Amino acid sequence: MGGGHRFNAPRMTLRLSSLLFALLCLASGAVAAKPNIIYILADDLGYGDLGCYGQKSGLKTPNIDRMAAEGMKFTRHYAGSTVCAPSRCVLMTGLHSGHCRVRGNDPWIVPDSDLTVPSLLKSAGYHTACIGKFGLGKPLPLDDPERKGFEQFFGYVGTSHAHNFYTKAIIHNGQVKELTNTVIPGSFKDASDYKDSDLVGTGVAPLDGRKEWVPQLCSDEVQRLISGWAGEKEKPFFLYYALNVPHTNNEAGKGSPLGHGMESPDYGQFASKDWPDAEKGFAQLVWFLDQEVGRIMDQLTKLGLAENTLVLFSSDNGPHHEGGHDSNFFNSNGDFKGTKRDLTDGGIRVPLIAWWPGKVKAGSVSDHVSGFQDLLPTVAELSEQLVKTETDGISFVPTLLGKEGQKQHSHLCWYFNEQGGKKAVLQWPWKLIHLNTGASKKDDNKAKKQPGKLTKQLFNLESDIGEEKNLAAEQPELVTKLEKLMTESYREPLQK
Repeated sequence: MGGGHRFNAPRMTLRLSSLLFALLCLASGAVAAKPNIIYILADDLGYGDLGCYGQKSGLKTPNIDRMAAEGMKFTRHYAGSTVCAPSRCVLMTGLHSGHCRVRGNDPWIVPDSDLTVPSLLKSAGYHTACIGKFGLGKPLPLDDPERKGFEQFFGYVGTSHAHNFYTKAIIHNGQVKELTNTVIPGSFKDASDYKDSDLVGTGVAPLDGRKEWVPQLCSDEVQRLISGWAGEKEKPFFLYYALNVPHTNNEAGKGSPLGHGMESPDYGQFASKDWPDAEKGFAQLVWFLDQEVGRIMDQLTKLGLAENTLVLFSSDNGPHHEGGHDSNFFNSNGDFKGTKRDLTDGGIRVPLIAWWPGKVKAGSVSDHVSGFQDLLPTVAELSEQLVKTETDGISFVPTLLGKEGQKQHSHLCWYFNEQGGKKAVLQWPWKLIHLNTGASKKDDNKAKKQPGKLTKQLFNLESDIGEEKNLAAEQPELVTKLEKLMTESYREPLQK
């Protein structure tokens, strides 16, 4: 892959780890069958939005809390980036944001030849499906999910398309599926980048034009797929359920008939709350998300699939402050500083919950430092596959199974090309952040020409979880050491 230092596990180690996993299953009396894998990804959900992570401001997440009580809760898990597209790229490719193809929400594309989680599992004999928000760059061909290894796709291919919950059409296996919603066109600068601007998701549906709520359509498709796969227990499946809640319709703006962008069909149990309408909508979207998690766990149990299915739940980045929603209202970032687009922990530390009855110990909590890049080597080990390309991830299967020998990252890092350019490196417990203040707010190439002022921030996350005390001036040697890691872990993007 070239350029930069890789803190990857050797390919032979991954092969031996897969063999060890199979032997452990046999030793415990279990059948060494490849497990089904479901990865549920929320959109802009904060660490503090969940009851099991400390939510006490009015949001209700009983099913996700049950998932944590019956499984494992990770407390030091990090998203791939601080916004949607690059974070999802890290998740699907196993490369951190200094190596992966998609560096921001600008037009980037992952080549079809790159290894992805679905392509790896497809080669291992898995059914593969993505339901919801794909969003690996833009503009994208309508069959891009299939090109990346998903046999089935239903939802939004492009990131911006997923902003509209009542869109005119969704994509089903590379084909446009028209819906009965009416959409008032909006304005969006990148609409010309799309072959069909109607699929961008700009604009908003009037109240009388809201016929089909896309998250519910995706929910129905998830239930249909799992029920169908239940009849083929000899063939494992991988389901990537990437919901677009509780994201907002960014393009709705003041033109929304609701007065905000939190496009839930109603406010449900929160309608009578003395809250702003946007917060009622946000709470109802989180409630829908929670109900989806519960439906999946209950369906797996009913179909007899639970004991051979690993379910993982996370969020693509920290909480948003958009569409009329105030992330402070529910204390969405918990004890952390910052939100979406920040590289403080409020923008990148996210929930991770693992549920696998009989395999993952109920009520367990792990402080293992992990990131989105770890998904690919983890599923490679579970599916007994050899990773033939380099990866920035490390399998966390030993942690899941409560076994010894969990390998640790030497460091994690992030590179974000918006808002003048931001960088961060974490070598627990120390985190160094570079902010390019006063430069171009959109493109890092412009930022290099207009560098602005470099601000260095150094925090000890064990003693200063809120990242309030900048120790950069007091620890110059440590800053230099972490800057070296920051430089070595970055390479120029191969294409845009």
